[in-house]
Amino acid sequence: MDNAESYEEWKEAAIEHDEASGAKRWKQMDQSIRYDFVAIRNRLDHLRALRARHDDRGLLFTLNEGIHGNMGGMGRSELYGKAKFGTKGLIEAYVNEITMALEHLASPQVDSITFEEKLDFFQRASHCFGRSALMMSGSGTLLYFHLGVAKALWRERLLPDIISGSSGGAVVGTVLSSNTDSQLDEYFEPDWLPGREPPSGLFARISSTFGTDRITAEDIWDVLEQVIPDMTFEEALKLTGRHINVPVAPSENHQKSRLLNADTSPNAFLREAVLASTAIPGFFPPVVLMAKNDKGERQAYTGRRWVDGSLSEDLPAKRLARLYGVNHYIVSQTNPYVLPFIDTTKRKTDAVSELKYALIDTTRAWINAGAAIFEKPLRWIPEVERAANSALSIINQSYQGDITIAPSKKLHNPLRALSWRTHDEIRELIAEGERSTWPRIERIRIQTQISRTLDPILHSYEDQHIEHFGKPPPAKKTAPARRKAG
Repeated sequence: MDNAESYEEWKEAAIEHDEASGAKRWKQMDQSIRYDFVAIRNRLDHLRALRARHDDRGLLFTLNEGIHGNMGGMGRSELYGKAKFGTKGLIEAYVNEITMALEHLASPQVDSITFEEKLDFFQRASHCFGRSALMMSGSGTLLYFHLGVAKALWRERLLPDIISGSSGGAVVGTVLSSNTDSQLDEYFEPDWLPGREPPSGLFARISSTFGTDRITAEDIWDVLEQVIPDMTFEEALKLTGRHINVPVAPSENHQKSRLLNADTSPNAFLREAVLASTAIPGFFPPVVLMAKNDKGERQAYTGRRWVDGSLSEDLPAKRLARLYGVNHYIVSQTNPYVLPFIDTTKRKTDAVSELKYALIDTTRAWINAGAAIFEKPLRWIPEVERAANSALSIINQSYQGDITIAPSKKLHNPLRALSWRTHDEIRELIAEGERSTWPRIERIRIQTQISRTLDPILHSYEDQHIEHFGKPPPAKKTAPARRKAG
């Protein structure tokens, strides 16, 4: 597995490992204290019987009772840690049966259920089941790890349509969301990426270790002009069907952070938004966002200046939930100041770990209490107040998702987070992103299979409704993100 050069090689080795370790036998057995296998087995058998009897009304009624990604605890991370590849066969069979049932009901051959009933069911099912999103953290020049994660997901057709990115993550996310499917293969190759030759000489190598070869704001803008088309958020969505979300933080007091996307800021330009999200205070100047006016001309957007969004909301999970109905988060985490303190597997329940978690929570509470006490005195020194608010925001954020992917080599030099990378380092980071994603591919596939089945079915029915009635059907409050028709 460690020597695999592709996901297929890794997968083959992982399956062999499960056979040798006994995990294959564990997968074949329903029983486990980690989930309600009895309820899932009963529901699976019932759905199979309904399909076998061609009882479409009964099938619709049963599915209407709810399609849940965590039914009986089947979404728990512990169920994906025993085997190297996949999980309990019962869970996979249940997800497959739900998928086949949905496809069966969507078929025109099922004419005992009206079009209106089907449309209403698929809307509610999609609304209740939820959506998945890929969130990429602030990363500096570790952003190439994000590119490797996205490449692995793209190759397996698992890249979500809803994407967010902060700082370096914003660069990768916007590239993914502003270039067509046929263009992405080219962007996943490292040859076009801007890099430097490795330093020669002892002094140059020592200087490089301390991050002296720092990227400038002008360098970032030059790269953005190469990889991101000059378009707005709305134009990018219409081109690719992917929703990119870029958080930015205000550089002035008394302003709120914003999440820029095709819904909240459709006319804002992508390049300036990404430049603002990479503008780390103290290293890069704040950025004025730009947008199209009603005449299609470029003008300042809001007139205020904005900085790195990861300071306020590195992973905007709550906003994505509100905007798109997202309830399943795949996180690519490369923030060099966060990596040493996160666990990408599961929360440990032993006594020592629980004491550690309690200590972290208590420390955070005392820091917040201290900040509240000194809130008024700090107002007399605006620079210190801004720094304190930024520090509090960083401390109080969550940096993990349902599935968190992080570099296996967690001790990347934080001093080089804003330094140029050599071509070899770029290739290594992309490869590390891919390799770190492979062990999670099958879990992502299983946990997103139902939503990936519902999406095209619902979009097809909505298109038919538009064709017949000349207008889209009434949408649910948090309607799923819609891909471009065709």
